[in-house]
Amino acid sequence: MRFKIIRIFFALIFISLGLTIFNFCLLRSSVYRTLSKRNCIRLMPQEGSRGRILDRRGEVIAGNKLCYDLLIMAQDKEDIDRTLDAVSRVLGKSPAQLRASLRTNFIAAFAPVVIARDIERRQAIALEEMKSEFDNIIVQPRPVRLYLSDNLACHLLGYLNEIDHWRLTKLEEYGYQTKDVVGFGGVEEKYDYYMRPEKGGFQIEVDHRGRFIRVLGFRPPVEGKDINLTIDLRIQKIVETHLRDRPGSVVIMDPSTGEIIAMASWPNFDPAVFLKQNNSLIGNLFNDPKAPLINRAISGVYPLGSVFKLVVATAALETSKINLTKTFFCPGFLRVGRREFKCWNNHGAQNLMAAITHSCDVFFYNTGLSTGPQALHDYALRFGFSKATGIDLPYESVGQVPSPMRRRLSRQGRWYDGDTANFSIGQGDLLVTPLQVARMTAVFANGGRLVRPYIVMSVQGRDISVSQRQSVPTKLKQWILDYVAKSMREVVRDPSGTGNVLSSAGVEVAGKTGTVQVPRGLSHGWFSGFFPYQHPKYVISVFLEHGGSGQASCQLARHIIEDMVKEGLL
Repeated sequence: MRFKIIRIFFALIFISLGLTIFNFCLLRSSVYRTLSKRNCIRLMPQEGSRGRILDRRGEVIAGNKLCYDLLIMAQDKEDIDRTLDAVSRVLGKSPAQLRASLRTNFIAAFAPVVIARDIERRQAIALEEMKSEFDNIIVQPRPVRLYLSDNLACHLLGYLNEIDHWRLTKLEEYGYQTKDVVGFGGVEEKYDYYMRPEKGGFQIEVDHRGRFIRVLGFRPPVEGKDINLTIDLRIQKIVETHLRDRPGSVVIMDPSTGEIIAMASWPNFDPAVFLKQNNSLIGNLFNDPKAPLINRAISGVYPLGSVFKLVVATAALETSKINLTKTFFCPGFLRVGRREFKCWNNHGAQNLMAAITHSCDVFFYNTGLSTGPQALHDYALRFGFSKATGIDLPYESVGQVPSPMRRRLSRQGRWYDGDTANFSIGQGDLLVTPLQVARMTAVFANGGRLVRPYIVMSVQGRDISVSQRQSVPTKLKQWILDYVAKSMREVVRDPSGTGNVLSSAGVEVAGKTGTVQVPRGLSHGWFSGFFPYQHPKYVISVFLEHGGSGQASCQLARHIIEDMVKEGLL
């Protein structure tokens, strides 16, 4: 009986082994064949060229250059020592330095190891000539981003850097991998998926110890797609030349389409710093209190000051709280409750056009109080404030428009007439971006449409501007828009207008100045307008952080427009 049980036991074992062998050899043979192939085949990736960034006329802003890396097949120790001794004489580095690079960058026996990056072309040629004697040398060309105009349009472009954990988590399903170089900020980030190249590489066979045997195949990398921006590089250069060393931003936009013709922010930065992998320089950029990496045109939020009076005027006329003949007397101040709200001058009797021309605060204190804070809030929203413009760039701020209703509901306190007076001249809790101001100004230039700004015109020659052009009718009365626009023209044309300095710009300009008092430092300065007045082609919005006054912004706008006229760009 005992022997019978043992025989059955062994029979079951052999049957089990037989079934297992049958399963492995026949039923699952294809699976293990695939695993076996994967075990002996490796892919050596090769980078392609990133898509170029060009301006509206096809001039290259960011292209690519070819650099050379030296790699070594690290399989035979004796060959490596001999190779490193020979290579060191060409590169001008000691064998010890090259061995340190070899140890640092070693991945696997089959994989070539990078021991020198960005070697000179003459060195690459000399090393190629040595390959007949040293077959473990590989000189690999690698495309690297090249910024042809240094810092120009850096905030629009963004920069390239190794992918971080946050982006890898978000983008892994789209084929992004550790160590990939991706865009940060600007169009480099927003359109990274289009511009990034598709990797190619060599398929090689290795033995059971992971050592290289032979090349099985080669798949060429696919270049990324080129992108044409809406900006005109000639105008961008003019803008950045005049903005240099003055913290702030300038936006020039087509009021009819929303195309960004130029956008600059100061201080700026050199995007090539990130390609050099210099941690010290990169750290300086992030720690700089002047915040050079921030695009002030879309990410900075500031009080608007007297430029907001254009919205107040429109709201008051639309709600019939004032008419074109209504006047308020300006003695240089207005008492609201226990507080005295000052004007920057004693203007005397002012109607609406005169008040816009002279930027009379007292007139607008009275107008805002008559119109009411909720109406001012609602019309500010109709002009696009407190929401994103929708521009195709990352990290756009929305700002805020103060709301008496929201304040009551949140129990933050009462809304006082003094709050309304402040709100009426663009002070207080109102915060906007320079791009939002340009968009608001465009409403008076294009007949009442709120356009969506955009920066990319085409991808790989395919025009996408038609799909980018979106606008929303503000449903404001045309005669009111025309009257406010006419008043904006008087700001520049009238000798006593706050923007009269622009009368010599060489083209008819309409606009509005703004000076914003801040708790510390000089006042912020604004100018926002459009030109030519009769047939508006451009909107310009100039903001100078602690610039002193709106006059400084007017002067800057004049220099830009004068140069555009000289260059025949109008």
